[in-house]
Formats: sequence, structure tokens, C-alpha cells
Amino acid sequence: MSHPTPNPSDTPTPHSPFDPPQSPEEIEAAAAADAADALAQQENTQAELKALQAKVSDLVDQAMRAQAEAQNARRRADEEVAKVRKFAVEAFAESLLPVIDSLEAALNVQNASAEQLPEGTQATHRQLLSALERNKVVEVNPAAGAKFDPTREQAISVVPAEQDAGTVVSVLQKGYTIADRVLRPALVTVAQ
Repeated sequence: MSHPTPNPSDTPTPHSPFDPPQSPEEIEAAAAADAADALAQQENTQAELKALQAKVSDLVDQAMRAQAEAQNARRRADEEVAKVRKFAVEAFAESLLPVIDSLEAALNVQNASAEQLPEGTQATHRQLLSALERNKVVEVNPAAGAKFDPTREQAISVVPAEQDAGTVVSVLQKGYTIADRVLRPALVTVAQ
């Protein structure tokens, strides 16, 4: 008569040939211990999952706060740029007010002499240049013979001249820069 060989999955605990035979109570206790271990492991896994979910939620919250802070910083910077532009124009306009006053005073003089007109015009011109310089507007007026600078000057024509080639012969219209940025290039003729 042959005995069926025991299947290892039938017994919940490992059984070796050297172990004494187990009673049904021991087998039941081992199964209960295995079930308790499995339950504890499941509870640990659920606790780890909850901790990770809380960490993810915290990181999402931090990211949203950082994004909101960046948007607020961008908005504040835009507002600051708008204020700077507004007050820069205001300061420039304020520096031109004395020039306007001088021009209006000149227009109100009914019987100006031939000497008063050029003097008043020159004084007003000096006021205007001073207002421009205070606002970093500087004229570009190269001297004859100066090397042609294409970054600040525009050559209208090239003419034969007795000076070196590539130098300014004459200025047809002054140019202007503002804080080293060209507002209008000087219009010049250049030696051939």
C-alpha cells in the first residue's frame, strides 16, 4: 500500500524530516501566527502608503505655494517696471518745463529787439540741452576727420576728400544717444 506524498503547500510552516511531527493544534497555531504576521505586514504597508500619500500631498502644496509666490513676484516686478517708466517720463517732462516757460515768455514779448531774439533763443537752447543731458540724452556730433563709427553714425554719402578714407567729412544732422543707446544716428558724409 502506498502513501501519498505530502504536498508542501498543505502545511503552513516549513517541515523538515528532522522536525518532530506536529500536532493539529501546533499547525493551527502556526497558521494563526502566519496570518497575524501577514496582517501586521499589511498594516505596515498601509501605514507606509498613508505616510507617502501625506508626503506627496505636502510636496504638491509646497509646489503650488512656490508657483503662487513666483506669480506674485512677477506681478510685483511688472508693477515696479510700470512705476519706473511712469516716473522716468515724469522726471523727463519736469526737466523740460523751464524750456517751455522760456519759449512762452519769448512769445509774449511784443517788441523784442534784434539783439534780444538771438540771446533768448541761445538761452533756451542751453536750457534744452541741459534738460536732455540730465536725462542722459547726449548729442552725437563727430568732428571732421574723426573715424566713421557705424554704431552711432549713418553715412549718407561717400565723397572724395583730402583726408583719410573712412573718416567723417561733415555732419548733415546731429545724432543722439540715451544712456549709450542710439536714439538717432548722426547723418554724415564720409571720405572716399
